[in-house]
Formats: sequence, C-alpha cells, structure tokens
Amino acid sequence: MPMTAKELRSTITEDGVLTLGLEEVSINDPGDDEVIVRIEAAPINPSDLGLLLGPADIASMKAGKDGSQLTFTVPKERMGSVAGRMGQSMAIGNEAAGTVVAAGKNAKALEGKLVGAIGGGMYADYRKLAAKDVVPLPAGATAADGASMFVNPLTALGFVETARREGHKAIVHAAAASNLGQMLQKICLADGIPLVNIVRSKAQADILRGIGATHVLDSTAGDFKAQLADAIAETGATIAFDPIGGGTLGSDILTAMEQAAAAAMPSYNRYGSETFKQLYVYGALDPAPLVLNRLSFGFRWSVAGWLLFPFLQQAGPEVGARLRQRVVDELTTTFASRYTRVISLEETIQPDVVEAYQRKATGEKFLIDPSRG
Repeated sequence: MPMTAKELRSTITEDGVLTLGLEEVSINDPGDDEVIVRIEAAPINPSDLGLLLGPADIASMKAGKDGSQLTFTVPKERMGSVAGRMGQSMAIGNEAAGTVVAAGKNAKALEGKLVGAIGGGMYADYRKLAAKDVVPLPAGATAADGASMFVNPLTALGFVETARREGHKAIVHAAAASNLGQMLQKICLADGIPLVNIVRSKAQADILRGIGATHVLDSTAGDFKAQLADAIAETGATIAFDPIGGGTLGSDILTAMEQAAAAAMPSYNRYGSETFKQLYVYGALDPAPLVLNRLSFGFRWSVAGWLLFPFLQQAGPEVGARLRQRVVDELTTTFASRYTRVISLEETIQPDVVEAYQRKATGEKFLIDPSRG
C-alpha cells in the first residue's frame, strides 16, 4: 500500500530564485529488490550543500510567511552552473541510516534491520532504495554511527587507494581537521603512510595531534611555506588532496613538492625536476578561482578534480566491496563521526539553522533526525 513521506527539496527557477522547502511525496510498495527505510539519522555534508543551496547568495535568504519554505537569490553570473537542474524539484541528502520497514521478496532478510544507506534523497522520513544500496550495521551500532558510513569513510579510503595506485608514498591533505581528515589520519597511521596535514588554527592542530598525527601545519603561521617544504622533504609526499579549491594553497603545495624534489637533483634543469606532482581538488570550500603560480613548480605536474563515485566506478566492484567492508569493520573506531548538533527536518529550513550549517565550519557537523518532529 502506498505511503506518504516528507522530503526536503531544492528548486531553482529561470528567474534565479532558489526555493527550499518540505514536500509530501508518495512511496509505492518496494519492488522485488527494493526496501523502504525509515530514516533515523542523516548527516549534512559539504557535498550535500552543493545541491541543497547551490550557488545561492545566503545573504538574500527570505522566509515564507508560514515558515514552510525559504527563498534565495542566485546571482546571474552563477546561473550557468545550474542550467541542468532548472525548474526541477531536487531531493537532497547522499547518505543516512535507519530501519528497514518493508522489503521486496528478494530482500526480506533486511526487514527490521538497522542499515546504513546511500542513494540520494535522504533528507526525508522514509526512503525507498535498491537493496544493494543498504548495508546492515554491526551489532551495537546506532543510526548515528551508521549515518556517515559512506561519503567520508570511502573518500578517505579512496585517497589512500588513489595514492597507492599512482605510485605515491606520502600524502598532503588540506582542511585536515574535518571528520574526513581525522579518518584519513587514522587510516594512514594504521597503514604506515606518511601524511602532511594542513589546518588553520592551533585548536585544529591539537585535534589531529591528539589522534597521533606527526606532521600538522597551520597555514596561518608566518613560516607556513617553509614548514610545508620541510614536511614534504621529510615525507616524500608527491600527491595532495584539497577540499578548499580556491586561492593559492594548491599552488603552494605543488611549489613545496618541487622544492623538495629540486634539492635532491644532481644538476640544474630549466624545466624543473623529474618528480611528478599531483594535486587533486575534491571540494569548493573557497569558491574563488584556483590560482597557480605555474613557473614555481616545473613542468611535471597535474591538477585534477577527484570525486568519490567516479573513483568507485573506475576502481571496480571488488575494490568497492573491500573498502565498504573495512568501513563496517571499523565503523565505531577509525570511521566514527562526531556531531555537534542534531536537528529535525523542519529545522533544516529555519533561517538561523541554515546560517549555521551552511558555514561548513571545521569541527561542526549537523545530523538530521526526522523523528524529532
């Protein structure tokens, strides 16, 4: 029998207005290989905010008279980036956890199980999904434990897998005190991979040192570039993952890698060192242009984007299954997430709450619990 659910949805119109609000949707009975999950916990990740708020100007936020929706203005110069979603009501939320309340005939073993889930549209009270997109949580784990078991854990593991596949022996990671950054540090410690962490404050540095990090650099320090060059020379790092995107940090990292490589060269080469240096940008915490001082790091380098799902597709099902199993095995240790605030679905469209979660501040992570009303 069809059931009614609430979903948080985002729509952008051709006149540059983004509307955020809760909508009722009808969910039909699950197919043979499908399940219906009652969502009990869903994290707000930076990747979710890209669809939730898109390129809207947050300062333009206006609340509807009945409080049921918010509207924002999308600046004209940013409209080109959302042409593909114009006029569509987009469901939000990459991942969640909850209880399977109904299952098709080929998925009956999942009925009643607490599962982690991925597949989009998770900012809802109920969600129909393919059975292959849910994973039973280990005994003793809660919905909050399993809510973030896909995006951040698999991204951190994907970084390590990428570095190994491309022949790099050490990694540089920016904005490193995030939940994802802490997971990456734990993985690198366990797997014996040197990691250079870049943060923006002493408090963030203390978080990483508290879990065993050796190389933690504060980018606001006056001698940051010198420290970065020394850390890269010591570790031999030739690959970096940067969620910031804008500004000069990526260029500074490549420059430090070249300095370390050039120092070991037997003679000068006007084209720079033979060491290949890779910078991957996987986010846009700073929406400004990426600035590269390209003559400072020779000619053996590459800058590219890195996204989780294309990586998993390229890596293949066997690698994906191996990485997922490691997440399950270490869900409450290596891949534990910490949340600073739990909100209801209704609170996701309260102006003060939107102001808070859209900041994407390090150390602040929001969790949606639809049962809070």
